[in-house]
Amino acid sequence: MPTPYWLQDAIFYQIFPDRFANGNPANDPPNVHKWGSAPSFHGFQGGDLRGIIRRFDYLLELGINALYLNPIFESPANHGYHTTDYYKISEKLGDMQDFRALLDVAHRNHVRVVIDGVFNHTGRGFFAFTDILENGEHSPYKDWYHIRNFPVDAYSPGESQHYNAWWNIKGVPKLNTRNPAVRKYIMNVARYWLEQGIDGWRLDVPNEIDDDGFWAEFRQVVKSANRDACIIGEIWDVNPRWVGDGHCDGLMHYPFRTAILEGLTGRSNASEFARRLEDLLRVYPRENVYSMYVPLGSHDTERLITLLSGDLDRVKLAFLLQFAYPGAPAIYYGDEVGLDGGKDPDNRRAFPWDPANWKGDLQLWTQALIAMRRDRASLRRGEYIHLAADAAHGWYAFARTLGAEKTLILVNLTDQPVEASVPVIKLWNDNRAVRSLLDNRPFQLQEGKLTVSLPAWGGMWFGG
Repeated sequence: MPTPYWLQDAIFYQIFPDRFANGNPANDPPNVHKWGSAPSFHGFQGGDLRGIIRRFDYLLELGINALYLNPIFESPANHGYHTTDYYKISEKLGDMQDFRALLDVAHRNHVRVVIDGVFNHTGRGFFAFTDILENGEHSPYKDWYHIRNFPVDAYSPGESQHYNAWWNIKGVPKLNTRNPAVRKYIMNVARYWLEQGIDGWRLDVPNEIDDDGFWAEFRQVVKSANRDACIIGEIWDVNPRWVGDGHCDGLMHYPFRTAILEGLTGRSNASEFARRLEDLLRVYPRENVYSMYVPLGSHDTERLITLLSGDLDRVKLAFLLQFAYPGAPAIYYGDEVGLDGGKDPDNRRAFPWDPANWKGDLQLWTQALIAMRRDRASLRRGEYIHLAADAAHGWYAFARTLGAEKTLILVNLTDQPVEASVPVIKLWNDNRAVRSLLDNRPFQLQEGKLTVSLPAWGGMWFGG
């Protein structure tokens, strides 16, 4: 079964719902924290589904056409990964009417909506687990989990001793997905939300359910409900097992993110950087490469600008590379305005809606890159062609080509200005002009080369 046709044209925006925008203060918890206060593991700041709707104009102006929402189901946690009811929208985020309104405004504006599927584990408040806590070995749901012994201690300090849990954290008991009743429940959940109108699932830790039969059944259920729905798996390493007819359409492409950070922090030279990016294109089948969810950051990583020491030039270069690479580029909310933050929970700060708090022209830069990617099919669907990598001088050039449309990408991976002479005979005939796509400057080709001066950590796109 082919991957969804729209994925390679998608530009995702990831939203951590409690921290994006507060559209309905009436659903805030009584102890809600002030918007923009230091994030904590337990505090809520009031973001909700109505907030996303109210700020949808911002998303459309930015240019994205797909949303990935962190968990929206009932959960006691601000991140939502401790699910207590898979059929109910978290009361702190709104209700089903709010969710349907969000789907409506998204779909009317040709924006896809993908939600988080947390099927490896539940929260302790999930009905089957609370029944076990109440009835012990007499519970009809005791085989829904991996119970080691009774009575079950779920709330004392320390790691889980009486049942399997994700990373032995007591708050997230692991489901027994080999139990037919559990499988049926999860498959029904997957189908239900597709029938409500979502455009796909992002799967949380699918490798923790190490069962090919389970995922083949899951894929069949998803594609039978909506053959154009996507399945994106959270797999952190390079692992072709997780794509294809029995698993996911694409993965969260963290290895790409690692390669970008290594190139922009001096841990790999231009040749090594080129090899890393190009090797990743050969690991997976082409249709899955072009269906990857390609992030520079997420709710599980330190913020991009923090990792790059606040250097806007390097952040802008990271975005320039991301939007020129195959797959669906994904912005973690706030990265486009330079929101900083360290490890969890600091990487989950509230979105700063006052433009005075945005860093430089980063938002406008990102907006321009998105517009250009949407305008040029070669950047979305084109072949990836290696042109040159100069380890001695620190520059790398590649192209994306689709029919007569050719886009050249040139980057300087050093903290010094550099002059690059790029062989372009594979792209264009000699003695013709090309232009810089982001500022429309003309450049003349001579002797089969394009010669360009790049500033430190600079990059450019060119078209004929």
